[in-house]
Amino acid sequence: MTRQNLARQPVILTPQLAAVSKTITDSFYQELDSEFDGFAGHVLISSHAFDKPWGVWEMHPAGDEVVVLLSGDIDFILRTDDGDRTLRVTEPGDYIVVPKGLWHTARPRAPTTMLFITPGEGTENRDEPG
Repeated sequence: MTRQNLARQPVILTPQLAAVSKTITDSFYQELDSEFDGFAGHVLISSHAFDKPWGVWEMHPAGDEVVVLLSGDIDFILRTDDGDRTLRVTEPGDYIVVPKGLWHTARPRAPTTMLFITPGEGTENRDEPG
């Protein structure tokens, strides 16, 4: 048992709920797929800091994603059937549940740090969702 940091060593929860930490590398996400059986049934717990809009939209087909504000001020944009919905998150501890299969992106209004609990299997990233 050692102290870790989510920004440098995210935690992977296996289908058996074992917690495995893994150091971030340039090929981190590709390694997750190869080392954890396509990430089937796994959940990634990570922390990321932003000061610029995300460069892509993402979508998680395997389940809902929970995103918790740790610090900052951010607009989360969700692409719904009725158009884009913007949720501003400003209070540490506030969170958003991004429904399974919903495209989303984010635009920080100030330097922002968030905690992500992500069912990663099949995650897609695009410049603009179709």
